[in-house]
Amino acid sequence: MTLFEKIVAREIPAKIAFENDEILAFHDVNPQAPVHILVIPKRVIPRIAEAQASDGALIGRLLLTAKQIATDLGLSETGFRLVINSGRNGGETVPHLHVHLLGGRPMHWPPG
Repeated sequence: MTLFEKIVAREIPAKIAFENDEILAFHDVNPQAPVHILVIPKRVIPRIAEAQASDGALIGRLLLTAKQIATDLGLSETGFRLVINSGRNGGETVPHLHVHLLGGRPMHWPPG
């Protein structure tokens, strides 16, 4: 079981920002910005590189959920960043697809 599966199962506590039947969003315990929320599917997709065409609708809902959370937090006017890491060189640390929602400060490019 991944760390995120344990959060979904409530075996590990998290500060929940959003939840429905398919998606859970929670605050990152090691935030890289004033707002740093992880948006995950409850169903495990290990990484975006392993996503299938049949996962497309769920991935779309992940992105739209991240956008709605950003809007609800007042980030839409000043801007925010969505990040999906895939694989070791991509910075992935948990093998469970997740979208990082980052905001509350200016973001720089390239990201690192």
